[in-house]
Amino acid sequence: MGGNLQNGERLRPVDLARGHGLSTQAIRNYEEAGILPAAARTPHGYRTYTPLHARALRAFLALVPGHGHQTATSIMRAVNQDAVDEAFRLIDESHAQLLDDRRTLQAVESALRDLEPITAPESGAESVPAEVYGPGGTFIGPLAGKLGIRPATLRKWERAGLVRPRRDPRTGYRVYDDADVRDARLAHQLRRGGYLLEQIAPLIAQVRTAGGLEPLEAALRDWHGRLSARGRAMLSGAAELEAYLRERA
Repeated sequence: MGGNLQNGERLRPVDLARGHGLSTQAIRNYEEAGILPAAARTPHGYRTYTPLHARALRAFLALVPGHGHQTATSIMRAVNQDAVDEAFRLIDESHAQLLDDRRTLQAVESALRDLEPITAPESGAESVPAEVYGPGGTFIGPLAGKLGIRPATLRKWERAGLVRPRRDPRTGYRVYDDADVRDARLAHQLRRGGYLLEQIAPLIAQVRTAGGLEPLEAALRDWHGRLSARGRAMLSGAAELEAYLRERA
């Protein structure tokens, strides 16, 4: 490693920054964060970098799209501290998260395939009394427990329009019918997939109106695309990191 750092080719911070559209301050910040190896100093105190630093910068920037800035930073810091096994563990965790996200997407698609269309009453038709709607309902505690979330989360989703439970006229408790349970399940799965509440609300509104998979097809295609892009970015990051590891060795 020392030979690479003293191979005679000196680079200034601006030389590293210019090729990647970065500022020289960003380069200094990356060094201070441990993303880049420590730079040598001139007698006047100016930083000097080498091709090894340039390779480290390429590796970091390639890791970010697949792993995120924080994890990419931790990976590079571990490598530069010669804790390569820790870097590999962090990479494995990212791959495991991507696999979990793929399984979540599959679960959402499976749930949507099982949806029954919800038909609104015809204009002028007498509404069905809440007491005899469907096979009954469930309360907030059991539903939250089934989903593995807190009751406060269901109340937050209600305020955002994701679920619309009725109130029991005698007790005032929220009662979730089959459609509410479906909406809560979809909201839970879409939240796990990274969607924001304001993104989920119109999707669930469309499902209520139309039923079935069609209203969510565009969102699901986008989700598939984002997962594929992350997977490919991880491959690109791995290639650059491997090149950096070879050069350090």
